Amino acid sequence: MRSSNPVFSRRGFSRDNGHAGFNAAPQAGAAAAGANPYAQGTANPYATNPYAQQDTQYGAPQAPARSGAMTIDDVVTRTAMTLGTVVLTAALSWALLPVDEANLGKSYGIGIGAALIAFVFAIIQSFKRKASPALILAYAAFEGVFLGVISSTVSTYISPGTVMQAVMGTMCVFAGVLIAYKMRWIRVTRRFYGFVMAAAMGFVLLMMVNLLFSVFGGGDGLGFRSGGLGILFGVVGIILGACFLALDFKQVEDGIAYGAPREESWLAAFGLTLTLVWIYLEMLRLLSILNGDD
Repeated sequence: MRSSNPVFSRRGFSRDNGHAGFNAAPQAGAAAAGANPYAQGTANPYATNPYAQQDTQYGAPQAPARSGAMTIDDVVTRTAMTLGTVVLTAALSWALLPVDEANLGKSYGIGIGAALIAFVFAIIQSFKRKASPALILAYAAFEGVFLGVISSTVSTYISPGTVMQAVMGTMCVFAGVLIAYKMRWIRVTRRFYGFVMAAAMGFVLLMMVNLLFSVFGGGDGLGFRSGGLGILFGVVGIILGACFLALDFKQVEDGIAYGAPREESWLAAFGLTLTLVWIYLEMLRLLSILNGDD
């Protein structure tokens, strides 16, 4: 079961044509000096950005409106298309791939196969310099097939209300982080970014080790996905997802501020979809443990 953002350090906009994005975000108050908390050992190509204004409140320069520049409407539209594809294929797989005793093995096999294909597409897009709408939508379609099968399985064998609870929980996390980010209760700094990356990589490594132990040793491996430890790691996974949402919002904010090209809004939609899928899967897993113990 894939529940991780595949390439943590490659999230963000390209640097073509003098545009900046997530990997070119300045620290608060450091725009005039061209400080870049996300660039690793490279000079900041945006220090002489003609669109940068040094008098903004949080140090994020604002670019004047330009033809072909990314806007928040572009991000919302592309994200709606990507998430809509996930929801549509999830609903279709729920309806067309039954998980009763006679068909569970077949349906689950198709779901796992779809998850692997989605993982490959996500990896490819994460390493591409430019956004590929076809690749992103293909990822969303196959991811939706997997989510539909796994959600139907949880609803059938654990609790019918668990899936709706997970959906509502994901929406609440999204809304809460968005409000906290807009109110500046969350500040995405270089230290925040480094902490989230380190924590996420450690989390994924632990889950991989647990998976290996469960495959070769049987049972639940090291117990990270059941009982008290499962609840703890489920909460940690959701918190990490919330942190990634803050990084996604920073990515969008900086892309718009620096005048990133419109096609880069697909990267923002891709990042937001990856994060929301992560949160939903962790929420579903956590609620499955809690409802399964009732």
